[in-house]
Amino acid sequence: MSIALCLLGCSKEVESPAKYNVYDNSAMYGITSAKSSSNVNFFAKNLCVIGTDDVEVSDVDSFVASSAGAFNIDKQTVNYAQSVHEKMYPASTTKIMTAYVACLYGDLDEYYTVSPLAVDQASDSSVCELKAGDVISLRDLLYGLMLRSGNDAAIAIAEGVSGDVESFVELMNKTAQSIGATNTNFVNPNGLHDENHYTSVYDMYLMLNTALDNPDFYSVFTAKSYTANYTSAGAAVTKDWNSTNQYLSGNINAPKDFTILGGKTGTTGAAGYCLVLLSENPNKDRIISIVFNADCRSNLYLLMNEVLSNKCR
Repeated sequence: MSIALCLLGCSKEVESPAKYNVYDNSAMYGITSAKSSSNVNFFAKNLCVIGTDDVEVSDVDSFVASSAGAFNIDKQTVNYAQSVHEKMYPASTTKIMTAYVACLYGDLDEYYTVSPLAVDQASDSSVCELKAGDVISLRDLLYGLMLRSGNDAAIAIAEGVSGDVESFVELMNKTAQSIGATNTNFVNPNGLHDENHYTSVYDMYLMLNTALDNPDFYSVFTAKSYTANYTSAGAAVTKDWNSTNQYLSGNINAPKDFTILGGKTGTTGAAGYCLVLLSENPNKDRIISIVFNADCRSNLYLLMNEVLSNKCR
């Protein structure tokens, strides 16, 4: 009998988080010997794990969105799953990974000069209204990225942290791979549509779940508003930015006894209406809930409220 092994090549710089030696055996990892004691930490030990089947999709208007999920990150349970592994366009929820990578590799107190490329955005693009030559800290850029959803801030961050957009996007993809988000590929730091720029609900859960452990990211992600101070053409500029999250702005009420901690919206024609949310249920368990490709803004929040209220208490 012959055994065929198929080895799939990966980038040499990216190491699988589940890396192991093919010549090792289970006993060496302390998982088969009755007398073994082991300190081996398995990759999914503290994660919510879900297969390909949907979970708890009754009693909600799931037809209004293509994919959604809710994950209790304190109990490591999946409370709701609707096509959570399907390929989805993330729109500006991409900026969650942009912010996390910037917090990992950048100095939030460093100042960057905004380039002409960063401000070269379409007239209908979501921007912080930065101008070429503005001098602004990475910290202020991050709040502009997450609260104002500035596409100009995303480019300025990428260039400031990595020198150019392409290198920063490569770092985004390596970071995503390292935390198990293997159904994700980024081509830009802002989420503007590209067929090769995609993720899934489950991958987005993995990315946010990891990012929340970073104190700088957590502060930005949970902010409702922020006052930025920077220099433009030698003059001091002060701008107030507020969250586009309708829960945090007070335009949408959360389900009774739920506390909305933070979130990131995203919208493009191809991605539909998207929301990645962090909340606390009545038992004070933290819930990551995600809706991708809702057919309108009102239905986005309708489905999110139904998932939280009916499935996450």
